[in-house]
Amino acid sequence: MPELPEVEHVKRGIEPYVKNEKIKKVAFANNVIEGKNNHRETIIKEIELDTFKSLTEGYVIKDVFRRSKYIIFYIDKGNDQRILISHLGMAGGFFVVNQLEDIDVVNYRKHWQVIFELENNQKLIYSDIRRFGEIRNVAAFESYPSILEIAPEPFDEEAFSHYLSCFNIRKYVNKPIKQVILDHRVIAGAGNIYACEALFRAGIRPDRNTHTLSNQEKEMLFYYVREVLEEGIKYGGTSISNYRHADGKAGEMQLHLNVYKQKICKVCGHEIETKVIASRNSHFCPICQK
Repeated sequence: MPELPEVEHVKRGIEPYVKNEKIKKVAFANNVIEGKNNHRETIIKEIELDTFKSLTEGYVIKDVFRRSKYIIFYIDKGNDQRILISHLGMAGGFFVVNQLEDIDVVNYRKHWQVIFELENNQKLIYSDIRRFGEIRNVAAFESYPSILEIAPEPFDEEAFSHYLSCFNIRKYVNKPIKQVILDHRVIAGAGNIYACEALFRAGIRPDRNTHTLSNQEKEMLFYYVREVLEEGIKYGGTSISNYRHADGKAGEMQLHLNVYKQKICKVCGHEIETKVIASRNSHFCPICQK
């Protein structure tokens, strides 16, 4: 699943080409149309396709930004302002091309879901190989309350104090620390890969109960979460399976991972172990992490 660094690079890749451009037309793939007709889940959430089109076509993309793992588009048409909230799911991606055939990655070209035709004659295409992503068209964030619950961005000044305050919340006290830092109400944007890497750098096992961490360990862990997220952005994200930038290029953070999907610890040489925590495979070194 694309995490904060991957989503940030997708956002950076599309923003220069779509900002201040008018959306002339919206087209949906057959699976989206058939899904809606048969009352099944599609990547277009909680709105009919005709309504989505009428509230998107003719609108200008005024701004694009990332919030945690979401890409947000502010669009307006005269006095009417709307918000497109998109999540890339497990294997989604946005591409800006002249035509669909220009998407270099075959699976993304094959599994396109929505095409936004822009006034500059380019196309903003959302593709999703596994179809777990989503796009919403809302009048205000209050229409999608869960996005309002997200913690401050990890690079914001208030993120650290917010994170520390979560250790006083009863529901987190007896949970594994890995599960807690995956909760975007605690830290925004840290998914499985970067949580595993941060815990390794902090020397903390992912299955440690939260209440057993010392104040120093809590502080150190936040520091390393932020550090690995910054490195993820620096190296273009992690391309282990499907993730690609908006131009089709792969990231390189996978070349700098210490434990995630690794076999041997690069520090002590011990075999990396895995354990399922909160339905995710956690990778850790039993020697370096306590």
